[in-house]
Amino acid sequence: MPVRSVPSLPLSDPLAKWFGDARGEPMEFQTECWNAYRSGKSGLLHAPTGFGKTLAAWLGPLDEALSAHPSEKPAPCSVLWITPLRALASDTLKSLREPIEAIDLPWDVEARTGDTSSYRRAKLRERLPFCLVTTPESLSLMLTHSDFRDKLRHLRAVVVDEWHELLGTKRGIQTELCLARLRRWFPQLRIWGLSATLGNLDEARDSLLGPSHRKAVTLSAKLEKPLEIETLIPDEIESFPWSGHLGTKMVDAVAKRIRNAGSTLLFTNTRSQTEIWFQEIGEAMPDLRERIAMHHGSLARKERAAVEAGLKGGTLRCVVCTSSLDLGVDFAPVDQVIQVGSPKGIARLAQRAGRSGHRPGETSRIVGVPSHAFELLEFAAARDAWHARQIESRPLLRKPLDVLVQHTLTCVLGEPDRPEALLEEFRDTLAYRDLDASEWEWLIGFITEGGSALKAYPQYRKARLVKGVLRFDDKRAAQLHRLNIGTITSDSAITVKFASGRTLGTIEESFITKLRPGQAFIFGGRQLELIRFHKLTATVRVSTTKHRGQVPIWNGGKMPLSTELASAVARRLHEPCAPAAEHDAVTPILNIQQRWSSLPGTRELVVEFTRTKEGEHLFIYPFAGRLVHEGLAALAAFRISREIGESIDVTQNDYGFSLIARHGLSLDESMLRAALDPAELTDDLLKSMNTAEMARRQFREVARVAGLLIPDLPGKRRPTRDLQVSSSLLFEVFSNYDPDNLLLEQSRREILHRQLEWTRLKRTLDDIAERPLKLVETERLTPMAFPLWADRLSAHMPAGDVATRLEAMLARLTDEARGSG
Repeated sequence: MPVRSVPSLPLSDPLAKWFGDARGEPMEFQTECWNAYRSGKSGLLHAPTGFGKTLAAWLGPLDEALSAHPSEKPAPCSVLWITPLRALASDTLKSLREPIEAIDLPWDVEARTGDTSSYRRAKLRERLPFCLVTTPESLSLMLTHSDFRDKLRHLRAVVVDEWHELLGTKRGIQTELCLARLRRWFPQLRIWGLSATLGNLDEARDSLLGPSHRKAVTLSAKLEKPLEIETLIPDEIESFPWSGHLGTKMVDAVAKRIRNAGSTLLFTNTRSQTEIWFQEIGEAMPDLRERIAMHHGSLARKERAAVEAGLKGGTLRCVVCTSSLDLGVDFAPVDQVIQVGSPKGIARLAQRAGRSGHRPGETSRIVGVPSHAFELLEFAAARDAWHARQIESRPLLRKPLDVLVQHTLTCVLGEPDRPEALLEEFRDTLAYRDLDASEWEWLIGFITEGGSALKAYPQYRKARLVKGVLRFDDKRAAQLHRLNIGTITSDSAITVKFASGRTLGTIEESFITKLRPGQAFIFGGRQLELIRFHKLTATVRVSTTKHRGQVPIWNGGKMPLSTELASAVARRLHEPCAPAAEHDAVTPILNIQQRWSSLPGTRELVVEFTRTKEGEHLFIYPFAGRLVHEGLAALAAFRISREIGESIDVTQNDYGFSLIARHGLSLDESMLRAALDPAELTDDLLKSMNTAEMARRQFREVARVAGLLIPDLPGKRRPTRDLQVSSSLLFEVFSNYDPDNLLLEQSRREILHRQLEWTRLKRTLDDIAERPLKLVETERLTPMAFPLWADRLSAHMPAGDVATRLEAMLARLTDEARGSG
């Protein structure tokens, strides 16, 4: 039998032979990556899901160690692998161990994350493995140990996986700061980031490597991943859709698709939707109920692990999930992906589609299921944008001081240091390169004295400045700091347990406190009954009632359309686009809109004026996404109300917003231009919204990250109520006695830029100022106005009354549409 020759690869013979046998010919970007690593370069590697980024980044460091230590164990922690999710660690370990085990090397690859047992952590403290897989939070925690620099003295490479998921977040900033520390310790360190679909690759590379990086490269796979986007079109589409209107009416069509596929991932956008669709799919396919599972971030780790194992083993036919299964895990048996509801973004849709056809050259396919008729347009627009390569960028954060306060304490807890040396280190990040001397002086004063407002309280003095060196040697404060490292903040999570002690997961306190003992609710795919709620634990049992219980609502469920997708939808309404069955299906609705008013688009701003029983309405359609419309609606209402002396209610969705008053609204172009004038935007926006209360809530997150609040103490957890009181008190103290406190300023800035998307809002107003207004007085609600009207009704009336009013309005509008046809 002939012996297979070793492929000509920039790898040592054992690895080259293994790669050739296991993977065949390498992709061009893989070879480029191995060569770049060998020549001492750092960089960002960009390729679609399933193309082999892991091996491209891993085999370079592995080959280097193999060449230096062909017959012995290499030095500990030569490679550090950072993953954004601890849930991905086990799959990452499997991928990294594969070539090591195949060529029979006695080298160890281990993980250190929040899921690692205390025993394993203790063993890792004794000796680190050749490659350590960890998360940003665990890496920060390790930096607090005084011997960690010495334990990393052999470090040659750092790989940051799924960098696009960290980019533009405080966890990403935390990672940037950790990498800056490692670069300072080891100037020859090579750092590589792995990213899937992303629009701003150069910014992503610079934030990963710092503004002073040298010899950095950006590598991209030259092969485009084939992507097919299909949409299930309802048999009947009513002419006046609103959010969630179709919902689970599509379940039979979805169940048919699941039956015809080997296995399916069914993505939803919220955990509540996941719970609902899991129930609906199970009822539609009772014979397959045992092979249908659910996966979302509030389920217990053991529950999620069992689902992941079922996917990999091929025992599950369908998993209903959220973004908890977006990333990293190679589910070879999955051959179909379904997206329920709008994808909200092009990159998001491509990422989820990549869970199918998860191999180079294979086509990824995704089936869209609209939750209301206009989402048909969104799937068609997403296809347009994907083919035009109009992919979203991730906007970067600049100078979040709460993260810097936390990280500064982390650094000096591990190694006392001079402030000027730390400042130079931190300026070697893209996020803090513009950190000025006054901001740094404030930060040093804040961590050593508590700032001007808290000087009298010893608990806020964390570090000490001794002979020009920052030290952090208060043992209790150090323990509390280690317990609360991280930037992820959320509402108080209530543990859901059976009386037997088995944990099912977590639920938000705001939901569970509304239930009485004996009431039923849906969680984890089960109908449960609350037994008692005590000390942040909800004890439950399986409910036997035939009436379906409530589905929990988690915060953050309404994400906005991305700029790119919103623009693609607006273009599709007017400009020539590729034919699409989805557009054809919605055409009857668009025809009614055109007859009664006008089709919104990118060339002019359509404004409708309508009278109903509630009063006078203005409907305005900028197509800029929900968050921008929230800011625009508040701004316009404030300015118009100031002129007419009437209170104005607002409603918004992804396509536009509405203003309603009893009297005083009109299609006065000068009034509308003044209401949407970009001049004095920030001042009027701050006046128009309850920004004081918004800032108070945002300050709670900032204060927690900066170490002002201690939510988790050893052995017990503080109730959310106590945290609210503490953060509210601090907010008042700073506001009254330290109004220039930079954490207060950060809270206000985050409201503008994160909650109201100030940059996008300003750009939208500038665009509106250049566009003509098309003013239309309508006799009735148009198809695009109806969902805004319906949403306002739902927010202001009891559910039964809402249903009656909606049915009556729908009947009337439908009759009038038929009559005008």
